[in-house]
Amino acid sequence: MQTEILESPDRVAARACELILAAAAAAIAHRGIFRLVLAGGTTPAACYRLLAQADAQWRYWHLFFGDERCLDRDDPGRNSGMVATTLSERVAIPRRQVHPIPAEQGAEAAARAYEKTIADQLPFDLVLLGLGEDGHTASLFPGHVHPPDRLVVPVHGAPKPPPDRVSLTGKALGDCRELMFMVTGSGKQEAVRQWQSGQACIASGIRASSTSRLLLDRAAAGSRGTQAQ
Repeated sequence: MQTEILESPDRVAARACELILAAAAAAIAHRGIFRLVLAGGTTPAACYRLLAQADAQWRYWHLFFGDERCLDRDDPGRNSGMVATTLSERVAIPRRQVHPIPAEQGAEAAARAYEKTIADQLPFDLVLLGLGEDGHTASLFPGHVHPPDRLVVPVHGAPKPPPDRVSLTGKALGDCRELMFMVTGSGKQEAVRQWQSGQACIASGIRASSTSRLLLDRAAAGSRGTQAQ
């Protein structure tokens, strides 16, 4: 895991934007397509706004989602809505190449449908993830057990609302050429410390076949923040 400590959430978002654009250019040059899995959250949203200002080969981009809340399609709490307002509706990515999780169908039906959507898209080129204060990532929470062979699973009883969600599994999230975590805020310090000290957590179980990168801001890094860029 390559770790970078940056001064602020804005610097994390800017660095992530830079790395995403580089990954896109490389993927398009080598394979003619860029498959990106998006994360929810404040720092990713800031990154997507920066991406929307960039000059990229948008017609080759395909957007997927690491997880989604089981809410109505137009509910502002959905990750797909955040991505639409910050990125996909602001650039020339063909609409058919944006692949939201149909979570409005309910967790089980949506998981089955999205597994079919992504099955022939693996490996992803880049997967973006965050880290919760409890060590969760996407909508994979501590204490929840999911079938090891599934790519997408229904999630019930999430410890934060809404309780019903849909999430890619560690198997799907790790099936990528590059994995990048964006972690910001002092509330994440303990989760980061436990993860980097080798304690078992959801995030530590997700491993890319190639490059893994962790972008931290000074607050999340805690005492390690002296290395901030």
